[in-house]
Amino acid sequence: MFAVAVQTLGTVDILINNAGIQRDADLLQMSLDDWQQVIAVNLTGQFLCAREAAREFLRRGVVAERSCAAGKLICISSVHQRIPWAGHINHAASKDGVAMLMTSLAQEPAPQRIRVNSIAPGAIKTDINRDAWATPDEEARLLQLILFGRVGNAQDVAKAAVWLASDESDCVTGATLYVDGGMVLYPALRNNGEAVSGRGRCKNVS
Repeated sequence: MFAVAVQTLGTVDILINNAGIQRDADLLQMSLDDWQQVIAVNLTGQFLCAREAAREFLRRGVVAERSCAAGKLICISSVHQRIPWAGHINHAASKDGVAMLMTSLAQEPAPQRIRVNSIAPGAIKTDINRDAWATPDEEARLLQLILFGRVGNAQDVAKAAVWLASDESDCVTGATLYVDGGMVLYPALRNNGEAVSGRGRCKNVS
């Protein structure tokens, strides 16, 4: 893939590591194949793409008229790098792995002007989680987890990626930008355990 990109475009300046799958099951029902497929795509896939991108960034070096960095690498993670998720342990483990992969990667090539950051989306309206927002009732339940009061969309994540890929963020490396409407702020713990949804106040009894 990278060989074709370099042959076609001349080089690669930016990598956005944005591939992920879910194979959900409770611990006792989760197969080894379910575990390994998610780790392979969500974590190993990001490692392989990051390695090839870094090789190209270092081969080419800084080209001042293109950017003040040799390259920008952006890993797409998830709020579940911080929030545990029962029934989805393979997914959560892979995303926590992406967080440490990103910060460890950021240490290595920084002196060669390669920046490595990540974006951790929360609930974003995509096909992978359509069941959680497809109807008004489902979306109202989801909103109980989001302090900002709306489910995100792909443009929210894209705008964050554009900023991290630009020279406007040149002094930023090793950072995770949460695009989550406040999901990692533990909304269920506000007001002494009462959650507020888009459809009114409800007592958290979980």
